[in-house]
Amino acid sequence: MAVEGRERVRELEAGAQVLSGQLGKTIQRLRKAYNLSLSELAEQSGVAKSIISQIERNETNPTLATIWRLSQALDVSIERVLASADDEPFIEKSSRGDTPVLLSDDGRVRLAITGWIKTVEWLQWYDVSAEPGGILESEAHQRGSVECLSVRTGSFEVEIGGAVQRARAGETLRYRCDRPHIVRCVGPDLGEASMVVILKAAVME
Repeated sequence: MAVEGRERVRELEAGAQVLSGQLGKTIQRLRKAYNLSLSELAEQSGVAKSIISQIERNETNPTLATIWRLSQALDVSIERVLASADDEPFIEKSSRGDTPVLLSDDGRVRLAITGWIKTVEWLQWYDVSAEPGGILESEAHQRGSVECLSVRTGSFEVEIGGAVQRARAGETLRYRCDRPHIVRCVGPDLGEASMVVILKAAVME
C-alpha cells in the first residue's frame, strides 16, 4: 500500500510539472502576442516580474490567484491559460470574449488577435477594423519581417520609409515591416482588413 502511495505521489508530481511547463509557455506566448515586456505584464497584473519570469521558465508552480491575475491582464479566460496542449482538439473554437484585442494609440484602430497563439513568435494574424482617420503606428519588427494587409471594406494607406501606397477593398499591400511603419484608414467609411505578419521571412533587399 505504501509503495502504491509513493507511485501515486510521483504520478501527481509529474503531472503537475507537465502542467506547469505548459502554463509557462502559454503565458510567454500571450505576453509576446501583446508585445509586452516582463515589467509591463507585471505592472498590469500585479504579479512580480521575478515570479512571471520563473513561471515562464517552469521554475515555480503558481497559485490559482496568480494565474487568474495573469489571465485578466492578458485578456483571456483562465480555462484557456490552464488548458493542456495535449488535450486540445484538432478543431478549436475561440469565442469573441476569448479573443485578445489591441487598440491603436488614438483608439480608432482595433486589432483582434485571431492567429494561433503557438505561432506568435514567427507568424501573427489579426482582424483589423478602423474608424475613418484611424492611425496605427508600429515600431520596427525584427529584420526580414513582412506584413500583408488585405482590405475587405473601405480604404487603407501604408507609409514606410517615405513611401506611401493605398489599397481598396479586394486589394492587398505587402511590405517589409522591419522599420517603423504607419497604417491609416482613409476615406469616409469604416475600414476592415486582415493583417498577417511573418516575423521570420527571408530578408528582402
